[in-house]
Amino acid sequence: MTGARLSILFAAVALSPTVGLCQGDPEPSPEEVVNGLHESLASGDEEGVLATLDAEVVIFESGGAELSRDEYASHHLGADMEFSAATQRDVIDQQVGQSGDLAWVLTRSQTNGTFRGKDIDARGTETILLRHTPEGWRIMHIHWSSRSSASE
Repeated sequence: MTGARLSILFAAVALSPTVGLCQGDPEPSPEEVVNGLHESLASGDEEGVLATLDAEVVIFESGGAELSRDEYASHHLGADMEFSAATQRDVIDQQVGQSGDLAWVLTRSQTNGTFRGKDIDARGTETILLRHTPEGWRIMHIHWSSRSSASE
């Protein structure tokens, strides 16, 4: 390969958006987005929580449903941040899968602490589905479920 062709090849590779040489930090993985959601909840970072969610996110919890990011923000987000700040959540197991522009993160956790004067000792399961968008991975569905650890 001649020097000119080699220079053109190096220039093309360096400018290619798939290589990442000219890009900033790599895009967060689905697992990192989910972990970022929980970090934002625990630190009371409402903006950080909402940035992880698709505008049309559907959230199932305790038999209820919130059908958009705006609905979640106006209903349970504040209480979820308060709960997360008052308790300690430890991940027991986390599995991640992906097929094309869809990904899932399945998590089992243990949560302990005191929330609004009540002792919390609960096992949780969480299913989060994400979709890859031009802005990166966004959460499109969450299903949270928990039960007292004493009931095992």
